[in-house]
Amino acid sequence: MRIDLIVGARPNFIKAAPVIEQLKMRQFNWDVRLIHTGQHYDNTMSDIFFQQLDIPKPDVNLGIGSGSHTVQTANMMIAIEQEFMRYRPDLVMVFGDVNSTLAGALVACKMQIKLAHIEAGLRSFDHHMPEEYNRILTDAVSDFYFTTESDATVNLQREGVSTEKIFFVGNTMIDSLFKYIQRATELNMPEKLGVSPAGYGVITLHRPENVDNSTKLNRIIDVLTEISSRIPIIFPIHPRTKKNLQNRLSHCSSIHLIEPLGYLEFIGLIAKSCMVFTDSGGIQEETTMLKIPCITLRNNTERPITVKSGTNTLTGTDRDKIISETQRIVNGEKKIPDTFPEKWDGLASVRIVDSIEKWAHN
Repeated sequence: MRIDLIVGARPNFIKAAPVIEQLKMRQFNWDVRLIHTGQHYDNTMSDIFFQQLDIPKPDVNLGIGSGSHTVQTANMMIAIEQEFMRYRPDLVMVFGDVNSTLAGALVACKMQIKLAHIEAGLRSFDHHMPEEYNRILTDAVSDFYFTTESDATVNLQREGVSTEKIFFVGNTMIDSLFKYIQRATELNMPEKLGVSPAGYGVITLHRPENVDNSTKLNRIIDVLTEISSRIPIIFPIHPRTKKNLQNRLSHCSSIHLIEPLGYLEFIGLIAKSCMVFTDSGGIQEETTMLKIPCITLRNNTERPITVKSGTNTLTGTDRDKIISETQRIVNGEKKIPDTFPEKWDGLASVRIVDSIEKWAHN
């Protein structure tokens, strides 16, 4: 059997790494190929993740690069179709909700190749998010739905997906976290950055609705500046965010701007922080497992399990909500339960490959 895995962006690499490892170690008579679309392509956004997550060099790198959502997705589809025509797989696996995910899914559908979606069924119900359309459209054409939480299963059933196609397996991003957390914390990131363990916050900011909207961006920066007078904040800054800030933080010495970090460095940084501010989806999940309070600068989340788990709070860009939640954390008033989400145990990739093996043998 021939299996092609499609990846293209940072979140894909983290989710795909344990699945690739599991497929390789099973020693099936399967031909497994890794196709990198090139959606993320420089060292800090791509190469370092392959090195740190022990991902083998891609069998194919399509080198698509940047572009509008339409241009990028269309170029990916053309290149992926050519690759599938040259070497037709029996199964295509896609991960998450980026443009590479949708491009791989649509080509597989058009060519009538079986499709597995890892992290299926997540919904923010926010149709201003490009990722929401990627999720919905990918799930509309999939054959195997591997879900990370029970809400995802409910969403898929509501959309008419047959229960027999849904596999609640857990979260492969957490598989990666389990494997690398010790190595990450041994990097002693707080010491390297001149802050005290549990004495600093971390922020990541990259979503267009926050960083391309000057009103929202200024609102976020104003409240972070206010918070940083009480606790230093480390800001690994996304290239687009950096461009839009235009030295807006040059006067604020307690917000430390640094370049984007590799996977190990970033996990090591947030694991020893006292709180994280973010608009990322995956970081909501990682902080849940690390039991680090997370303030999500969005009004919704496609990962409701993180809110139910008690680690994550949605504030949007509302100053009063952000300040109030920050004070609860700093004052030790926020209590985080000791429990973890169901099946977030480091074995999601095992369950995924078990399911594929069962299908292949039938």
